[in-house]
Amino acid sequence: MPHPRLRPLCLAATLGLALPLAAPAQEVGRIGVDWVGNDIVVEAIADPGVKGVTCYLTYFDRSLYDRVSQGNWFEDPSNSAISCARTGPMTIGDIARGPKGERIFSTGRSLVLKSLRVTRIWDEANGVLLYVAHANELSEGSAKMALSVVPVDLAAGKP
Repeated sequence: MPHPRLRPLCLAATLGLALPLAAPAQEVGRIGVDWVGNDIVVEAIADPGVKGVTCYLTYFDRSLYDRVSQGNWFEDPSNSAISCARTGPMTIGDIARGPKGERIFSTGRSLVLKSLRVTRIWDEANGVLLYVAHANELSEGSAKMALSVVPVDLAAGKP
């Protein structure tokens, strides 16, 4: 039985693992960066709320050798890059329109308490969708982020 102060964290971690992701990712590329097996992974994420937009998220995948030699077995770096593009006719569905946006993707970067997320924000005044890739870390937060912008053709009709 966990310590009483840790019970809420254990419950949150368990619930977080049980919830489905907002959008599935499909690996479309893997680039070997060294001889020990460290890779850069490229995943495609179709925005579930905006048909015709696909985001490409890259992140570092540590090798078994790197995990053993560094002693940090259950954690991957939070660094990432994102680029989003129009990949077909664009149809905006029922999406969050506030300044906080909504999470469209999340994947774990450690055993618990650290994830890599993609959040979409609709900037209606400027006619663009913003996609922010960012880490979520419980302790000390994280300033690691990347941004991609997709223009929306407002003249073609209501988004």
